[in-house]
Amino acid sequence: MKAFRVSDRSRILGLHSLGFLVVTLGAYASALVTMSYVMNRFGKAKAAVLIGLAVAYLFNGVFGYAWARKSDSIRRSLIYVATQIAIGGFLLSLAMSQVIMFALLPVAGQAVVLFPRRLMFAACATMLLVLVVPLSIYSGWRPAAVLGFFFLVGIVFVVVITELAVNEQRAKREVERLVGELKEANDKLRQYADQVEELATVKERNRLAREIHDSLGHYLTVVIVQIEAAMAVFEKDREGSLDVLRKAQGLAQKGLADVRRSVAALRATPAEARSLIDSLNTLIDECRVSGLPTEFQFSGTPRTLSPAAELTLYRAAQEALTNVRKHSRAHAAIVTLNYSTDSVWLKVHDDGIGTTELTKGFGLVGMHERVQSSGGEVRIATAANQGFTLEVGIPG
Repeated sequence: MKAFRVSDRSRILGLHSLGFLVVTLGAYASALVTMSYVMNRFGKAKAAVLIGLAVAYLFNGVFGYAWARKSDSIRRSLIYVATQIAIGGFLLSLAMSQVIMFALLPVAGQAVVLFPRRLMFAACATMLLVLVVPLSIYSGWRPAAVLGFFFLVGIVFVVVITELAVNEQRAKREVERLVGELKEANDKLRQYADQVEELATVKERNRLAREIHDSLGHYLTVVIVQIEAAMAVFEKDREGSLDVLRKAQGLAQKGLADVRRSVAALRATPAEARSLIDSLNTLIDECRVSGLPTEFQFSGTPRTLSPAAELTLYRAAQEALTNVRKHSRAHAAIVTLNYSTDSVWLKVHDDGIGTTELTKGFGLVGMHERVQSSGGEVRIATAANQGFTLEVGIPG
């Protein structure tokens, strides 16, 4: 057993001091008869010495014990206990009153608090020896052995009771420590939960922003192109212009429905009951209607992907074709869908002007985020007058 910590000892200071005073004063009171005998037999000088030793023992038991407990210094504790045993031994030798031995019992309890177990046993054995030797000199070995046995029982009792008190205080302190750690852990979990909620909110906002940009941006681009085409031929071909405007109106209605799904925080799947190939065919037909000749090809064996993967590929094609119509000045575009063994690759290529400095707008940034969240890869190849090629691969 390790020495009890100073912070724990302070919890039982009052108990030990009170116990020491009660037991010691009780022993002194019981010895008054003998003290009267000593005063009559040996005179006032010896009686004064006994009283001085008794006061010194009492004073040291309260204040010396407090001094020893101020730190974890074994040296201080040894000085205090050795002083108490020496004073107690002198008292017993001079007074020869058996009740004085009970004054040493509180020191055994204090030794439990002050020392590691081995030193505590050594201190108790020393107290027993200091008691038995003077008694054996004046009363014989047999009476000394009997009294020593009773004193040993008293020491065992005090040590056990003190150990129980110390263990109770230690257990109480451990419970308080665990409660504090649990409270701290709960606070951290609450903070983590708030952070997760905030991150989930930001992630959902970004997702909705991408959805609105991809869907609404696509439809508005097509509508604008068709309105411009209708305005260009309005005077020459009014019937054809009206037909183009009707198609633009239909696309605007589709875009509005798509936006409503996104704002409602639903996963806006353009092909809720259609395959990815059918959805891409519809998208390419819209491009052809808007005046961009677009070809669609696919290779491999088509298979059903997860809704997230299909949505990612569809949005990538939608963003790429929207950029072709807005920026590339292309005469034609080709969309290729390749089903390989463990992934699906989408490729969109146009014969436009290309670029030497690629600037990623919100659409391309959102596409990268969407593809990365699906564990996919984005490749871009372009050069001046060499067109623009976008490739997106998704595991599945």
